[in-house]
Amino acid sequence: MNKTDLHKTLYELQDLKYRDMQIKIIPSIEPESVIGVRTPELKAMAKEILKSGDYRDFLKELPHKYFEENQLQAFIISGMKDFDECMAELERFLPYVDNWATCDQMSPKIFGKHKAALLKHINEWIRSDKAYTVRFGIGMLMEHFLDDDYDPGYPGLVAGLRSEEYYVNMMIAWYFATALAKQYESILPFIEEKRLDDWTHNKAIQKSVESRRITDEQKRYLKSLKVGR
Repeated sequence: MNKTDLHKTLYELQDLKYRDMQIKIIPSIEPESVIGVRTPELKAMAKEILKSGDYRDFLKELPHKYFEENQLQAFIISGMKDFDECMAELERFLPYVDNWATCDQMSPKIFGKHKAALLKHINEWIRSDKAYTVRFGIGMLMEHFLDDDYDPGYPGLVAGLRSEEYYVNMMIAWYFATALAKQYESILPFIEEKRLDDWTHNKAIQKSVESRRITDEQKRYLKSLKVGR
C-alpha cells in the first residue's frame, strides 16, 4: 500500500465540517494531523486493506503523519483473525496511540476467543506508564470481563489505579459505571467504601445515574454516596 496513494484517497474523502468537529472533541491531537474522514469510510477502507493482505508495511510505518492513519491501523488490527498476529501488531501500535478515539475504537474481535491470554496482557497494560495503554487495558477489561467471565477480583485491579491523566480517570469512572449496571451488588462496596479518588468516585456515580440500566432506587442511593457535596 503506497503512502502517497493512501494520503490522496484520504483527502478525496475529506469532510471539513467533520474535521472541525473532530479537532474540538479530540484535543490531544494536533489539528494539522486531522484530515476529516468519517469513521464508516475509514472502517470500509480498513476492511478492504485487510482483505487484500497488503497491510504489513503500513502497520510498521510508525509514527503516522495523520490521525486517520492511526484510525486505519486501529481498524485493521481490530479485524485481524489470527490472535498472535493481532496481539503483536497491537503491542507495537499501543505506544503510539495518542487520543481517546483511536484507543476506544480499537477492539479486536478475536479477543473474545482468547480470554485467558487477553487477561495476561490486560494486567500488563494497566501497569503501563503510557496513559492510552492503561486506558485501553481498562477498556478491554470492561468489554470482556463484566459478563459471563466476570470475577470479583477484576474491579480491584482498576480501583487500585491512581493517575493524573484525565483520560485514564475517565475510563476508570466509565468502567465502574458500567460495572454497576452489570454487577451491581459486587461493585457497590467499591463506591460505599470510597475506594476511588474523589473525582473519579463522583464521576462514576454521575455516569451511573445517567444510565438507563440503573434503577431509580439505585440512582437515589448512589447520589447519596457522592463526596465533597
